[in-house]
Amino acid sequence: MAFVGYEKLRQQFGFAAFDIERPAKIMPVTRIEHTSQGIWVPKSTAPATDDPLEHLLFALKHEGINMPIIVQALAKIPPERLSEEIRATPNGSNIRKACYLWETFTGNTLDDIPLIGGQVADLFDTAKYVTAAGVRNAKWRVRFNGLGSPAYCPTVERTPAINALIDAGILAQANAFIGSLSHEMMDRALAWAHLSETESSFAIERETPSESKAESFANLLRQAHDRQSLSESYLSALQSSVVSSVIDQASSFRGEQNWLRGPLRGSAGVTYVPPAPGQVAELMDGLISFANGMAGDVDPIVAASVISFGFVFIHPFMDGNGRLSRFLFHHALCQSGKLEKGFMLPVSIAMKRNEPDYMAALKGFSRKARRHWKVTWLDGDEYDFKFTGHPSVYQFWNATECVELGFKMAQQALEIDLRKETEFLSQYDHVVQAVNDAVDIRNSDLAALVVSCLQQNGTISQNRRKQYGARVPETTFALIERITRGQLNQPE
Repeated sequence: MAFVGYEKLRQQFGFAAFDIERPAKIMPVTRIEHTSQGIWVPKSTAPATDDPLEHLLFALKHEGINMPIIVQALAKIPPERLSEEIRATPNGSNIRKACYLWETFTGNTLDDIPLIGGQVADLFDTAKYVTAAGVRNAKWRVRFNGLGSPAYCPTVERTPAINALIDAGILAQANAFIGSLSHEMMDRALAWAHLSETESSFAIERETPSESKAESFANLLRQAHDRQSLSESYLSALQSSVVSSVIDQASSFRGEQNWLRGPLRGSAGVTYVPPAPGQVAELMDGLISFANGMAGDVDPIVAASVISFGFVFIHPFMDGNGRLSRFLFHHALCQSGKLEKGFMLPVSIAMKRNEPDYMAALKGFSRKARRHWKVTWLDGDEYDFKFTGHPSVYQFWNATECVELGFKMAQQALEIDLRKETEFLSQYDHVVQAVNDAVDIRNSDLAALVVSCLQQNGTISQNRRKQYGARVPETTFALIERITRGQLNQPE
């Protein structure tokens, strides 16, 4: 069983790249077949030699874009070989893509080439990938339409789930929901959302924030709608506002190595190693450029997911990266202009409720990246880190799983959390009003009993009855339960 295309190149040259999930291999088939296990290729269609350009052109045609392997493969292809192929097929879209990328990544120029013709070719197939408007290269008649630039470009595949969620128009639904609320109800719902989003964001990190920490993060969330572009100084100021330790507050992106660890001792306990300090500035420049510009070309939830997860994978600060990454999800939605000003979707609540899925999306990248680091435990908290991979694994990562999760969390934040909370507030108002109209009871007691009764599906617990029994007669308990069950459409 012989591999072709990207997997052939990876194995032939020992490229440092993530494992290919669906590799192309020669199989006893009569035509190319795309399966869940891989791409089955008839021998008659496969490249006839080990020539890396043949396998690269095959991959570009049949496998899509795998930039970490493309970058490393182009370094193995002599310019004379590219010139020979482009002279033979000057209108071929895939050889034009290969030549364009070779010039882009090497900084050199291919000379003695014919006049290039043919339609402008999108580097990323718009039917297979979520793409941006792109930038056209006149020489090669190729449009770079990825989610970023040749310096930093995550990819998002158009899975059935992502296509359906884009078509669902979640932000349009959110704006319609906002329009259905009274100003008072919207203010109360947003106050709840800011508080709950703050609590959930800290809970994801297994932290119970102090009052000052919680207030700092809530204030940060309120800034999401400010028309503020991302920059190193702005992000550093945000980081300092959510990190209470003066020692850990940053004035710039990190200049030292950081890492994440689990419960195991020694190097086995290091679960993720972000890019080396020397790569951080370039990666953040790419992420910031996408966030401030090209993100406006794509669905806001796609952009928010790419920015949020991309930020946490780069880990540009020594502390506070997780909280900032979740803030950046809100920031991207708000900066898109497609979410009603002042409104927010409490996605961290949904992430906390679906924490295994959230952690799986993070680990989908972090575990693969960890394999490209040799970590040696020296003593105590001291480690030696040696990167054995290729910088492109951090530049060009597959964001598909993260985007799917981002959509699902935004949808749940609207459909479950916000709608449920506003329904709860409405039920609370009706019960309180009805009880107040019938009996005289202290406001604070009534509020506590109604909240408890709603949360317990129309029943006031024996503990609550004992707690308030000295001030509240049994008939009032019964009245609260009866009115609450009516609001919940439950039998009395």
